[in-house]
Amino acid sequence: MDQLFAPWRIDWVTRDDDQDRDEDYCPFCALPERDDDAESNIVARSEHSFVILNNSPYAPGHVMVIPYQHTGDFTDLSDEELLDHARLKSLTLDALDAAFGPNGFNTGENLGGSAAGGSIDDHLHTHVVPRWNGDTNFMPIVSDTKVIVQALDDSYEQLHEAFSDLDEAVVGDDDTAVFFDLD
Repeated sequence: MDQLFAPWRIDWVTRDDDQDRDEDYCPFCALPERDDDAESNIVARSEHSFVILNNSPYAPGHVMVIPYQHTGDFTDLSDEELLDHARLKSLTLDALDAAFGPNGFNTGENLGGSAAGGSIDDHLHTHVVPRWNGDTNFMPIVSDTKVIVQALDDSYEQLHEAFSDLDEAVVGDDDTAVFFDLD
């Protein structure tokens, strides 16, 4: 069997995109401009970066820390932007630990264009993936199928609450990303 029933994914498949997708479209530029952070799955923001749930997660809580500046090259970021990105990644690790209690994390970037394996190669993003002992089970090995045990909406609520509980958090409502003034 090569299929796994996941009816919650229909919201992503049938989403209403109001922009024409051309070669200049970048979801990492467009999503932070929308009015509804929860709908865009943006759980936290800082002056120069934001945290968004990955739409195709490897595990519950799989997020990306993304600078607002549209660039695929770390050397294009200022020292202030680099520090902001690193500090928000650190807060993200704290929030994921509080929300999900994983045994560890994978973090990383796909740099160098499509050869590095990323699907969006012209806008930097750092993946942060919570990991648990034994979280790779027989499904990907035997049937080439991955099983995600939590819906994105549930991950969003759990992670939003954990970000809200961090010391430096500026909390609005449940549909607005938690903000961090990292200066």
